[in-house]
Amino acid sequence: MNDQKRLLLFFVIAIGFLSLWNLLFYKPPVKPPAEKPTAVRPQPAAQPKVPPPAPTALALEQGAKAEEITVEKDLYRITFSTQGAVIKGWVLKRYPDEQDKPLEVVNQAACDQLSYPMGVTLDDAGLADRLNSAVYVAKKSARQPTGELDQLEFDYSDGHMQARKVFHFGHAYEIHVEASVSDGARYLPVGLGWPGGFGDHSIAPELASVAETAFYQTTLDERIVTDHITQSILSRWFGSGAKAPEQVEVRGSLRFAGLEDSYFADVFLPDSPASTFQANRQVWTPADWKGPEEKKPRPMKAILATAEPAPLGFRLFVGPKDLDVLRAVNPPVNGLVDFGWFRMVAEPLFIALRYLYVRWVHNYGWAIVVLTLLLNLAMFPLKLSSVKSAQRMQKVSPIIKEIQERYKQYKFNDPRKQRANEETMKVYKEHGVNPFGSCWPSLVQIPILYGFYRVLQYSIELRHARWIGCVKDLSAPDHCYLFGIHIALLPTIMIVTMFLAQKMTPIPTTDPGQQRMMMLMPLFFGALFYNFASGLVLYYLTANLVGVGQQLVINKFFPLAKPAPKGPPPGRPKQPAQKTVSVG
Repeated sequence: MNDQKRLLLFFVIAIGFLSLWNLLFYKPPVKPPAEKPTAVRPQPAAQPKVPPPAPTALALEQGAKAEEITVEKDLYRITFSTQGAVIKGWVLKRYPDEQDKPLEVVNQAACDQLSYPMGVTLDDAGLADRLNSAVYVAKKSARQPTGELDQLEFDYSDGHMQARKVFHFGHAYEIHVEASVSDGARYLPVGLGWPGGFGDHSIAPELASVAETAFYQTTLDERIVTDHITQSILSRWFGSGAKAPEQVEVRGSLRFAGLEDSYFADVFLPDSPASTFQANRQVWTPADWKGPEEKKPRPMKAILATAEPAPLGFRLFVGPKDLDVLRAVNPPVNGLVDFGWFRMVAEPLFIALRYLYVRWVHNYGWAIVVLTLLLNLAMFPLKLSSVKSAQRMQKVSPIIKEIQERYKQYKFNDPRKQRANEETMKVYKEHGVNPFGSCWPSLVQIPILYGFYRVLQYSIELRHARWIGCVKDLSAPDHCYLFGIHIALLPTIMIVTMFLAQKMTPIPTTDPGQQRMMMLMPLFFGALFYNFASGLVLYYLTANLVGVGQQLVINKFFPLAKPAPKGPPPGRPKQPAQKTVSVG
């Protein structure tokens, strides 16, 4: 059961439980639908003049040998091949993968079977295949006086067709790309693609494409539209027949577009808005695949192309979804960090966590602990009010139980059953009891809990962030081994603290069935949290421990009041005792 499904189940159980089992339906956050921009076709312009072939772009002899060229900067290392003038590898040097190696965002196993990034796409598929198989002549240009490589040019000509690609490099996560294909007299419409998927592929291949999505923003709408080109959420979770689009296509008015996973993005920023963007899924069969056909990995493919016969130019950002880095892109693409509907909660939580990390504790695990402590101290007055409400509830519980006993023989639709409800509400009013008052602290925690979930899922700062011991990645479940046995340590401790908190907290009900259900809640929560991100479990565990401390204070200074004595039902005067008269 994946994290999204577990989180949904947790909210359903928690809200239903806290609202006296009046089930509230929770829907996962989905980006608001946006109308697809209508095609904007620019007026045909004068055909650009095709330059003559460069001296290095003469027809190549058959059997020319392909070579690899590596460009290395502070932040990335890109490996090019002269065969097809494609990118064979793109390593983000400052981010490790699951094997603690520098992260490779090109899915090389899939690209070996499909194709590699920056291969050309043309209306004539046969010509595109020829150009992607041909060996190009490479020309390097260095920045003076350092001699640092800042431009790489690839040229090919067979005497009739000419193809050219130019890559410009800097020290940011962006490069600039130019591409053109001509027949000597005119340019052809051309596109460059990123096939085979994008992102962290160091996890299992059948899971690597799950988080991949295509996105785009147009000049007509400032929202970033994300299309999950896969089965819909309903289909993935519940096996329904609902399906999402098979592909995304945007023609004209394009500000930027690309592919993303949870923590990294591949963004095409076209020089001309009059460009087209397409994205779809490809079927990839890994070499050792033994599963069914329908379960094969389906990595994403994205293509940026010219709308008219002309050269293609764009900036290509390949890097982390770090808010500061994304804001520095022109135009800013920080909207790719998606905190969902609870952004108003998640973003302040992230800012507070980062502040604590940078200025105080220098460890995101301890930052979560400190922030949780501060949040619970701020909510202590609400908790105190909740406890007092629970105490008043328990004080009148004998009277409520007596009313329930007196009317239990009547059916639900019996008018006399309404009399029981009226008497119960009258007791609550006379004693100042709010039956839902004890629920508010837990209800307030739900948006905070979901906010932490979004922060852990989409904030790259917490990816591979260690805490202590075997908790080595706060964005993933903890993997601890005790006597050679795998155990999720934090969820186990969380269950213990929940039982401890229950022992110290008055249960605001006298119904044995409800009491038993409340006693089982720690086990339900433990099962739901077992495979959650360890940072989320750490938050809830810390909140439980702080709650135990607060409960000790409450029990000492605000002891539980004695239950009210049983008496006659409200509204019925007590009958005087009858005297016995003996007749002599």
